[in-house]
Amino acid sequence: MPVVIWLEPLAGTPALSFPSHGRYTLLQKNRTFLPHLQIIPAGSVVDFPNEDPFFHNVFSLFEGKRFDLGLYEAGSSKSVTFSRVGVSYIFCNIHPEMSAVVIALGTPLYAMADAKDSVLLRDIPPGDYKLGIWIEGVPQSFLDGLSRPLHFSDHTVDLGVLKAPIAGARTIPHTNMYGQEYTPESQSPYSPN
Repeated sequence: MPVVIWLEPLAGTPALSFPSHGRYTLLQKNRTFLPHLQIIPAGSVVDFPNEDPFFHNVFSLFEGKRFDLGLYEAGSSKSVTFSRVGVSYIFCNIHPEMSAVVIALGTPLYAMADAKDSVLLRDIPPGDYKLGIWIEGVPQSFLDGLSRPLHFSDHTVDLGVLKAPIAGARTIPHTNMYGQEYTPESQSPYSPN
């Protein structure tokens, strides 16, 4: 299960800048977004190329970036600029099984958990930070409760173990972009049966 942590500098702590904003890709192939999780600097562009032999309609109605790319065919691509910090859950309005996550950050101080669910951040400049956490399937309200201010000096800091209810975690339940249940695929003229 993907886990990401990051440190946002608080007042009085100099902010480190990300490398310049870039272009990233969330490929649509075999009714899947690849990669499933993408971490980008806020202000970056994400391309959504459709390499399936049928239509897709990519959208997000969540806090990070709200958008609807509309219906587009195989071999074409559309783009979105993720202009602000936040977590965006990405779906296809035609294929309910398709999902991805884009986390746009304003700090280069982030890390993903390894196979043992350990996270290691190195070379953190001394100062005061706010800890941010994202765990797929865990409610944001719970994750907000794990966030806290941290002070770093020149020595190693061990945050210990953070516990989250991941046993019942699953992908975010969602409706289509109109807030309705998805219709059975056999009725969709934009997708093969």
